Amino acid sequence: MKESIAKAKILIESLPYIREFSGKTVVIKYGGHAMVDEELKKNFALDVILMKYIGLNPVIVHGGGPQINRFLEKMQITSSYIQGMRVTDGETMDVVEMVLVGKVNKEIVGLINHCGGKAVGLSGRDGDLIQAGKMKLEIRPDDPARPPELIDLGRVGEVIRVNPDILRILDEQDFIPVIAPVGVGDDGQAYNINADLVAGAIASELNAVKLVLLTDVEGVRSSEGALLSTIRGADVEGLVEEGVISGGMIPKVRCCTAALRQGVAKAHIVDGRREHAVLLEIFTHEGIGTEIVK
Repeated sequence: MKESIAKAKILIESLPYIREFSGKTVVIKYGGHAMVDEELKKNFALDVILMKYIGLNPVIVHGGGPQINRFLEKMQITSSYIQGMRVTDGETMDVVEMVLVGKVNKEIVGLINHCGGKAVGLSGRDGDLIQAGKMKLEIRPDDPARPPELIDLGRVGEVIRVNPDILRILDEQDFIPVIAPVGVGDDGQAYNINADLVAGAIASELNAVKLVLLTDVEGVRSSEGALLSTIRGADVEGLVEEGVISGGMIPKVRCCTAALRQGVAKAHIVDGRREHAVLLEIFTHEGIGTEIVK
């Protein structure tokens, strides 16, 4: 009986959040270990379906770096990286698009549908959803007198504009959009775009109530190692300068602050290795990760 009462209390705790977020859009960047572990994959699908049934509008943007790496290795295509970004020539881009759009995207859609949801897979090419431009990377030399070096990353892109029409049509028909981070340029060519950036841009365009980035870490930690449950966007750059936010967490947090500036209400960095991580972050008072607020 005590266990049943505890479950009822959890449902009651979630009620204010269900009421507050009903009819609102939540954009989730799905990546990391949550995309690999079979049990976590199923939990994620069920979480998203539940969100849809109780009135939220979840939009999923997924990554797929490890899957791309495996296919490139099988095809004996060697990747090179500059500042952590994959140099993407035409041949590599063909593999990236094949894996993200043709394999990873359809697996996520299939799992959600199998678990009782209604999902539709998209890439940025569909309905000109993600219009992209070529990313320009500048490397500044040690000598300040020398001009920065402009690096060509090939078909690596950045989001220029999001056309949300197709997403609104799917929402009206109660479908869950699952989006591969491949954009289309003015030249009609496909561009590989960082999934965090795509999720942030889509969240901004849809005026999402939340942007949730699933990662393989618990969130942002203080200099003493304690998990920071809340960070103000105005404090982010100071935390970067102090070294509290470092490495791969820097672009994720900056992605969140950019989304906040563009109208997203809150952003969250959450450990996707936790079962039902999305539900725990959105529908409980304590949450489990780091929320970034205006």
